Amino acid sequence: MIKIAFFSAKDYDKEVFDKYNQQYKFNITYFSCKLNSETAPLANGYDVVCIFVNDMIDEKTIKILKKCKVKLIALRCAGFNNVDIKHMDEHIKVVRVPEYSPYSVAEHAVALLLTVDRKIYKAYQRTKKYNFTLNGLLGFDIHGKTVGVIGTGKIGKCFIKIMNGFGANVIAYDIFEDKEAEKTLNFEYVTLDDIYEKSDVISLHCPLTEENEKMINYDTMSKMKDGVYIINTSRGKLIDTDSLIERLEEGKIGGLCLDVYEEESEIFSNDLSNSYIRDKDLLTLLSMPNVVITSHQAFFTKEALNKIASDTFKNIQDVILTGKCKNEVK
Repeated sequence: MIKIAFFSAKDYDKEVFDKYNQQYKFNITYFSCKLNSETAPLANGYDVVCIFVNDMIDEKTIKILKKCKVKLIALRCAGFNNVDIKHMDEHIKVVRVPEYSPYSVAEHAVALLLTVDRKIYKAYQRTKKYNFTLNGLLGFDIHGKTVGVIGTGKIGKCFIKIMNGFGANVIAYDIFEDKEAEKTLNFEYVTLDDIYEKSDVISLHCPLTEENEKMINYDTMSKMKDGVYIINTSRGKLIDTDSLIERLEEGKIGGLCLDVYEEESEIFSNDLSNSYIRDKDLLTLLSMPNVVITSHQAFFTKEALNKIASDTFKNIQDVILTGKCKNEVK
């Protein structure tokens, strides 16, 4: 029987994975802790480790997993920036879930944009107190605005479709341009500088790589329009937090919508309300009236969780039984 050590496990993970495991009959042990070099020895005796976005699989962790005879690292997410791929070899494979529900992330990005633009949370809190004035609630139409999309994979394309529905003018950047999608989805590929200079709203839908880490920084924000809105539902380290706070304080950034954060690994997905642990930069961002932050929940829909569970188990079965998987990370 295939033994799986499941890290960063939450109650909702257990519920959906146990449901799908009725078919596969894997032997699963759930660990609430993150996988890293300190916790890696827990994987001793397991065939597979199943991880999420904030588990850290660096060179040291990989060496420990190999000593533990782990054959497979199964990511239950699309991104794999937290796995040091260059230190992998034929003794241990890596698989991921490249497509679970692009709609969930794209729709959440739009929800964040509307929340900041139309002051939804502020209005909600006000009306709860029976205050129905409109002062301070002025927003803008998305219709007619230029929306820049960085990354035109499945999520980026879904976001583009939604922006088209609003009547926005959509421009996009991707190192791998999809010319057919450009024609059918009514957007135009431009340079990154064009995105920065022309966009009223910029939304990030790209994976994190060594090349694009902190691509949104003080200098690139200098190229943007005054009052630009920035949305990030991808990876926190695409944005340099120190520069972002500085630009927000200067008034350069009109609105900020985050579902990810540069230093989220020890914070997001945890209840720290009764803890003295505080991140100063995150506190600063949370205190700003034109910023909305959610805790890496853009993926979190019923459809996405079911797709993640089914594809993760299929990936594991394919590798263990055949040694091959279409979702293997090379």
